[in-house]
Amino acid sequence: MNHERSIRQAIAGLGMDTITLAGPLEAKLEAMKDAGFSQVMLKANDLVGHPQGWKAAVQAVKASGLRGTGFQVLRDFEGLSGHLHQYKVDIAKTMLEMCAALGCDVLLACSSTSTHASQDLDHIARDLRKLAMLAIPYGIRIAYEGLSWGRTVNEYTTAWDVVTRADCPNLGLGLDSFHIFAAKTPLAGIEELDPSWIFLVQLSDFMWQETRTFEERMATARTFRVFPGEGVHTEQVVDLVQKIDALGYTGDYSFEVFNDDYVQMPLPMVAERARRSALWLAEDVLRRAAPLPGQLKLRT
Repeated sequence: MNHERSIRQAIAGLGMDTITLAGPLEAKLEAMKDAGFSQVMLKANDLVGHPQGWKAAVQAVKASGLRGTGFQVLRDFEGLSGHLHQYKVDIAKTMLEMCAALGCDVLLACSSTSTHASQDLDHIARDLRKLAMLAIPYGIRIAYEGLSWGRTVNEYTTAWDVVTRADCPNLGLGLDSFHIFAAKTPLAGIEELDPSWIFLVQLSDFMWQETRTFEERMATARTFRVFPGEGVHTEQVVDLVQKIDALGYTGDYSFEVFNDDYVQMPLPMVAERARRSALWLAEDVLRRAAPLPGQLKLRT
């Protein structure tokens, strides 16, 4: 019992994403909790795809006892005008309502890929500020993430530029290790960030050193990510996490692992892989707890 409590304490602040697991929402939540996780990153499909409706899904999350790390994902919001902009504002309002119902205080918004969107950074910043203002009554923060295939914003450094231009207290960054590694953005820029404006860090790895085209990048991102420590970018994962930690970041880390193989495996087996990755990060990388006796490490 004390051993299991120590594990849960060590991986506090590290969570799983529902996209990694197959099956109904309740089974995913049970597998995560059994593996020792205390939080879950949720997506809109978890709610609207529930057979009893989205409000029943909300109740399932609350009944699980898991804290919602955040809610995803609002796509292609910024840079639009006219009827397209108003359409996205309406979508954002619905996303915010669902996010609030879950009790999540972070909504993830990823950078636009639309050819209909303006590439003017001030326009993008203005729209994100509007989104953040819509979120204020709900007590929700907007984590803006630069997709590595985004049309204008495709690196965290540009996303940071936009966030600082918008200058809104509940608008910050969502950092995703996959997109940073895929875009080959130097990690030195992490040291220039304000940790109070980093609202979410999503971690994963993949099995090849580079993605040569946007198409390969998207395919890898959506089908073949792996848990931190399982791929070929382990040293970069360590460097990234340690740099973020050294900044003074005290927020959540979530495993955003899209993997077609994992969704064909039993939930407990996948959750156990996530647990091993979380222990490795907590103990060997973040040094949050002394190594447990007899505990196997992901990497030696």
